[in-house]
Amino acid sequence: MSSPDDCIFCKIIRGEIPAGKVYEDDDVLAFLDIKPVAPVHVLVIPKKHIASLTQVDKTDALLLGKMLALAPALAVAQGADDGFRIIINAGRVGMQEVPHLHIHIIGGSHPLGPMLAR
Repeated sequence: MSSPDDCIFCKIIRGEIPAGKVYEDDDVLAFLDIKPVAPVHVLVIPKKHIASLTQVDKTDALLLGKMLALAPALAVAQGADDGFRIIINAGRVGMQEVPHLHIHIIGGSHPLGPMLAR
């Protein structure tokens, strides 16, 4: 499990690694994904180090709500004004690559296709 000291997203929050920031406040940071899968691909992360959605509890409800409530405005501001997808990968089976909770906002000019391959 990652700690805030070696977490790449915590390093971005601390300014040790540059990122294409599109939003920041006291609780969250949103930035452009460095390997986008669509014309719009923004990551929204809490500044509090939470390794995964599997690690949240009811005390994180306001933070999670804030992150989701930001998504529509961020999507539209980046050009996904005709719809977008929210993805949260959690744990190994969920294909989470970075052990810091994050929301993917994905959209753009073309339909995204099916949610999962059947």
